[in-house]
Amino acid sequence: MREPALATDDRANLIGSLWMVAAMAVFAVEDALIKSAAKTLPTAQILLIFGLGGAVLFAAFAKASGQRLVSADVMSRPMRVRMGFEIVGRLFYTLAITLTPLSATTVILQATPLVVVASAALIFGERVGPRRWLAILIGLLGVLIILQPGTESFSAMSLLAVTGMLGFAGRDLASRAAPRGLGTAILGFYGFLGIVIAGVIYGIWDGTAFVWPNAAALLFMGGAVLAGVGAYACLMKAMRTGEVSAVTPFRYSRLLFGIAFGVIFFGESLGPAMLVGSALIVCSGLFILWRGRQMRPRR
Repeated sequence: MREPALATDDRANLIGSLWMVAAMAVFAVEDALIKSAAKTLPTAQILLIFGLGGAVLFAAFAKASGQRLVSADVMSRPMRVRMGFEIVGRLFYTLAITLTPLSATTVILQATPLVVVASAALIFGERVGPRRWLAILIGLLGVLIILQPGTESFSAMSLLAVTGMLGFAGRDLASRAAPRGLGTAILGFYGFLGIVIAGVIYGIWDGTAFVWPNAAALLFMGGAVLAGVGAYACLMKAMRTGEVSAVTPFRYSRLLFGIAFGVIFFGESLGPAMLVGSALIVCSGLFILWRGRQMRPRR
């Protein structure tokens, strides 16, 4: 009697997984386009153009769907905290993309779920058993292997990606406490508005004069905006189509796309430390997701 329902669930999970892979591929395209634009544009200008473009598109989506951009929910404390972490995450991740290898930045970003699970246990009191704590430590060890602190290979620039990753982890945690009545378009609008604020802050601190974009830079930035909005839409579609536990593991496909773009388009190389660290991060993340699913009560 349950076979049709199971078949429907499997189909939804398959479709959701495909949406997730598509989202991760387009996110990787966004990163590559931003890194390409950084060859001629200052980082602050990139943040402003990217943030304004995405904010305008999401504002249009919100208006078309009848959602209010300003409300009591938007001004709630969780949303203010979310905005703060969004600014930190976007600023430092963009700096990492423009100043460090794309492949290394993408790999370090994959540690975000590990930090989210650990923080959820410490802040929200969620139950995390010793096996998952061990997996978290192993995953963070993978990050240290990639960074190689204390060796000649260590670069302080690599800490930009770590700071960006921590910012995104804080944003994800704050999103859990955000009012549930806020739609995707509203969250997207304020997410991109955070990028604009990050651009203003960094522009004041850096003091680099803006330049008039050439045709290639405009093409890169226009593509990055469309990719960012499209990837965000695919991500939301994925999370609302299949089971979270079935769809979420496919987030790690971004690592493959990011590494491939770094090697093919930017001439980056992969050393043993990168490969070992990547394997530890991905395996730890997948184990945590699997273990979390096993511990859920069965219906």
